[in-house]
Amino acid sequence: MKFFPCAKINLGLNVVSRRPDGYHNLETVFYPVDIHDILDVQLSDIAGCHLDVVGVKELCAPEDNLVFKAYRLLSEQYDLPGIDVRLTKNLPSQAGMGGGSSDGAYMIRALNEVCSLGMTTEEMQHTAARLGADCAFFITAEPSYAEGIGDELSPVSLDLSRYTLVLIKPSVAVSTREAYAGITPHAPIRNCRDIVTTMPITEWRDCLCNDFEDSIFPRLPILKEVKDFMYSSGALYAAMSGSGSTIFGIFPSTYNANTLSKYAQENKYYYRTIAPSGH
Repeated sequence: MKFFPCAKINLGLNVVSRRPDGYHNLETVFYPVDIHDILDVQLSDIAGCHLDVVGVKELCAPEDNLVFKAYRLLSEQYDLPGIDVRLTKNLPSQAGMGGGSSDGAYMIRALNEVCSLGMTTEEMQHTAARLGADCAFFITAEPSYAEGIGDELSPVSLDLSRYTLVLIKPSVAVSTREAYAGITPHAPIRNCRDIVTTMPITEWRDCLCNDFEDSIFPRLPILKEVKDFMYSSGALYAAMSGSGSTIFGIFPSTYNANTLSKYAQENKYYYRTIAPSGH
């Protein structure tokens, strides 16, 4: 049975405080993006989880993959059968798009369905949160406001389907650890959920911020260059997603796509567009 783990972007990301456990409390709006990995899950007569990953040059050890970790985590609660998994990677790593987290969360969803575990959405989210901070979001993959470490979710009424979404990732990577090392936690002037639900996109530029940009852009100026190019090419709003290194732009349904695609192609950047619904 095939499942299609999606990507996400962050509409605003504020690191508001450091927690006693060493993690950080944040505020962000997760928005699902129609770009997918492929997770093919089949029952097997051989015990355990057997994972084959294709589509990426550099592989982590299978036991470090969140798909494998999801199986191991659920096996502590349920008597799971043997499972064969083929994961086709289309989402880049260390891109701020949640690719690995999505794979792990969708594996929980897959095992719940394939193995008839009968888990509720809340149970799956609780288990996913043990895999990683943003994994719980991908259990429903619906626009959500996240607090805590990213696992305290509430739905957000937000629909960007009439806009074109452009994602560009230069060939640089940002580790989450490095990103947080440069952060000075602080409360935002205005909450990101309030901004995206009450203000027009044309006003987001001046008030919807990703706190990681302040520390990451000086170290990796190419990311600011991409963001600036998005705006000069007509973006209504542009920002880094998560802790990077993908820059996304929200554009009107009609814009000069050739300029952006040529820019990405000439620089050999990862480049994807999601057209408005019905286009």
